[in-house]
Amino acid sequence: MEVFLQQLINGLTLGSIYGLIAIGYTMVFGIIGMVNFAHGDVFMVSAFIALIFFVLLTSWLGIGAIAIALLIVLVLAMLLTSLWGWAVERLAYRPLRGSFRLAPLISAIGVSIFLSNFVQVVQGARNKSLPPMLNGGFPLFEANGYVVTLAYRQIVIMAATAVLLTIFWYVVQKTPLGRAQRACEQDRKMAALLGINVDRTISLTFVMGAALAAVAGTMYLLYYGVVSFSDGFVPGVKAFTAAVLGGIGSLPGAVLGGLIIGLVETLWSAYFSIEYKDVAAFSILAIVLVFMPSGILGRPEVEKV
Repeated sequence: MEVFLQQLINGLTLGSIYGLIAIGYTMVFGIIGMVNFAHGDVFMVSAFIALIFFVLLTSWLGIGAIAIALLIVLVLAMLLTSLWGWAVERLAYRPLRGSFRLAPLISAIGVSIFLSNFVQVVQGARNKSLPPMLNGGFPLFEANGYVVTLAYRQIVIMAATAVLLTIFWYVVQKTPLGRAQRACEQDRKMAALLGINVDRTISLTFVMGAALAAVAGTMYLLYYGVVSFSDGFVPGVKAFTAAVLGGIGSLPGAVLGGLIIGLVETLWSAYFSIEYKDVAAFSILAIVLVFMPSGILGRPEVEKV
């Protein structure tokens, strides 16, 4: 039982990171109906940005308070990654918005390859590591010589996911920007006729998704302490799987899907062969979609006549 509880905590932490990335997928897909396959590499770029700023603040500027340095790194990573998201939408996606459906998808794959190779050239192919940012935690209980511990960094990651999910859900449901986003989701042409600036709404959606990817990248670096140029693809695919599992277009569904994927991976790795943890995660997706094609919290699509 003590091993199970520890793996449960680990799975919720990993799932929180997946959930943050998945929200970006589900917001973009919900509005323009396009899978932004470059989103995973935006997450990877944000992790490198966080790594660079953390080294600058702690080693060069001598900031010893880890909490202050982490907060500054988080804000700077969100700002710069949001700029990346805006530039990608403006240069790679907007010109192709009226083209055939595969054109934006091909463009997204091209942007993903560009970002991955750009980071490889600039930062090198070797893994970049950091000393642990946050050490220690709360020992919950001990049994059979095994101590179940809730680490400080796990608390930060799960708390950040809960807070950001609440904030972005409120923005989408209760603010003028959220109403504009939901209007564009239903019918972009009609939204434009009613005075909504569709281009600005879509750009802001990409910016919001990139900001969430920046938080996920910082939390990933906080949790693992290592990042590589190739770390965008696999977490990106798993986060997209989480968005589909939870119900594409639903922010709580994206986080719920991320938690499920994280738990399945972690528990499978603990009790079965670690080589098949990805198979287990995608098998759960297939089983759920067979019985619930819209995902767990998704709404069934209604064909317009």
